Amino acid sequence: MDVSQYLEIFIEEAKEHLQNLNEALLEMEKSDDNKDLVNEIFRVAHTLKGMAATMGFKKMTVLTHDMENVLSEIRNGKINISAELLDVLFQCLDALEQYIDQIIETGTEGDKTNQPIIDRLNLILEGKDAKASQEDEKPSESENSQEPQAEAIQDDQETIKRKHKMLSFNEFEKNAILKAQEESYNVYGITIVISESCVLKSARAFIIFRTLEGLGQIIKSHPSVQDIEDEKFDLDFSVFLISSESQDKFLKELNSIAEVEEVYVDEIHLEGTVQNFEAKEHKAQEGEQEEAQEVKPSKEKADNKGQAPTKPKANRTVRVDIERLDNLMNLVSELIIVKNGLETVENNNQNMNEQIEYLERITTNLHDAVMKVRMVPVERVFNRFPRLVRDLARKLNKNLELHMSGEETELDRTVIDEIGDPLVHLIRNACDHGQEMPAERKNSGKSEIGNVYLDAYQDGNNVVIEVADDGNGIDVEKVKAKALNNGTITRDQADAMSDQDIVELLFKPSFSTADQISDVSGRGVGLDVVKTKIEALGGDIEVKTKLGKGSKFIIRLPLTLAIIQALMVRLEDEKYAIPLNTIQNIEDVKVSDIKYIQNQEVINLRGHVIPIIRLDGLLGIERERTEESMTVVIVNKGDKQAGFVVDGLIGQQEIVIKTLGKYLTNIKLIAGATILGDGEVALILDVNSLV
Repeated sequence: MDVSQYLEIFIEEAKEHLQNLNEALLEMEKSDDNKDLVNEIFRVAHTLKGMAATMGFKKMTVLTHDMENVLSEIRNGKINISAELLDVLFQCLDALEQYIDQIIETGTEGDKTNQPIIDRLNLILEGKDAKASQEDEKPSESENSQEPQAEAIQDDQETIKRKHKMLSFNEFEKNAILKAQEESYNVYGITIVISESCVLKSARAFIIFRTLEGLGQIIKSHPSVQDIEDEKFDLDFSVFLISSESQDKFLKELNSIAEVEEVYVDEIHLEGTVQNFEAKEHKAQEGEQEEAQEVKPSKEKADNKGQAPTKPKANRTVRVDIERLDNLMNLVSELIIVKNGLETVENNNQNMNEQIEYLERITTNLHDAVMKVRMVPVERVFNRFPRLVRDLARKLNKNLELHMSGEETELDRTVIDEIGDPLVHLIRNACDHGQEMPAERKNSGKSEIGNVYLDAYQDGNNVVIEVADDGNGIDVEKVKAKALNNGTITRDQADAMSDQDIVELLFKPSFSTADQISDVSGRGVGLDVVKTKIEALGGDIEVKTKLGKGSKFIIRLPLTLAIIQALMVRLEDEKYAIPLNTIQNIEDVKVSDIKYIQNQEVINLRGHVIPIIRLDGLLGIERERTEESMTVVIVNKGDKQAGFVVDGLIGQQEIVIKTLGKYLTNIKLIAGATILGDGEVALILDVNSLV
């Protein structure tokens, strides 16, 4: 069977499972006695094994199978969780992620077997204490006396029919059955015989188990679930479960499944009273159904006797290729251009004006709807960072703790895909450069645990992401000295620069304040890349720092890269667009009010000194300045402000951003172009590079 058509689905689902595995392992490191986390990790490994086996990825299958073996022993209480064990499980996670990356790139899992990790997993299994090993190899007395007999008897029809009656229960299973009887539930022993012509017995058994899970709660199977999945059974297997359904219901549902030859159902009754013991003292056996760790009837069932359990709603989402969304966005963009064109048509017909207004509402709503489809939570990026900080803390011998908020904040999918690497750089810097060693923190009166903060929130048409730490902050004098030593600035420039200007030097290429190069940082490759990447996304980055208190890097990103609200302005006969979310206000300024500070034109606007930028000079537009007053558009980039001098205002307009093409890639002042309603092209000013 050709499974290549399912490769994309496999990759997407595998990524989700690996992220769940990552989060569960990190949580287990804080709380190693959490049974639910062990079960969650076991389920992920089990699911990945099944997916990999289906797709034919044998190396992934082997690794996840060995993981499953270790996790099963943890669930059974035969292996204790330790730091060394968690390290091995993290190595398994890394190996699985490498397999997925290889599959994405080449379509195959590659040649790497990760044998050292597999060997360590097997050593962990072999390192069980003698008592646990003996218990593992030796069945309980009751099982020893009955269950082997069932396997010894020749499988004639009568033997098969009563196989489930010959199985024994441990104390935990007995207690669950007695509890169910006490609450008027039925307990059934069921033996299912599969047709000899069945090719994929394990697949058929999977369907049977899914059907049984919908009818009740499984407490035991023979052979074990693992053996059934590995097809280590002949043509029959037995199951015990608790249910409120009748025997006829089971016979009807199971006999309707293809390739099921015979079904035998008996009601089970045990004598005795419910024992009050802690579940944790009686660990579930490996053969227990993985989805039924809590075998006691649930509270929901206890409150609704005689009723079938409520089925959860199916997942009401679909995966859509990002190219299809891009195509849909392009169509919306063309619709907006047509709408803008209609607005320029001179027609006083009232009906036409109403239709144009209606079209505007429709296009706006359609644009909003498409944007919501493209928006994804930043959690998709944030969820990798707890592991990153954990690994850095161990590598740097520091006590570090990551605090995250705003993971539900949404960004355009194209931005999400690009923002991960810049954030990795900032978090690594915060952990390495920002945070002091524990002893140094203690001497300065701080907690030995260094805090790193990652926050996201929406601010107007922007999403703000902040990376902060409570470390030592940026030493401005050290940065200045390094810049002078490297020849980045001259002494005169250094004397004229403010502290904030000096901090901005950190974004210069190949500039680093690290005293020594390590595998974490120190090569001067990072912050310049971060700035370039963020500005390429239409965003900006700024730094706030206080020596001895810590630093904060603030990233502002547009919600969308496709359609924006803009102010159209005129410079001589040319039209330009300024993104509306960067504009603070518009002022009429007299030429006589312009002052000079260090040869830079500035104005004093209500107590704030704002530099003036002559766009005509920067853009190469020739004109004579004879006006007594001028129109100034005040824009802001974080805490910075500037005034753009323009010849006139055209008005606010919704514009579609078009790229300048591959031949005009290094133009710093222009962010793109747009097509106006009359077909004319207007350039969009890049506020980040101008201010």
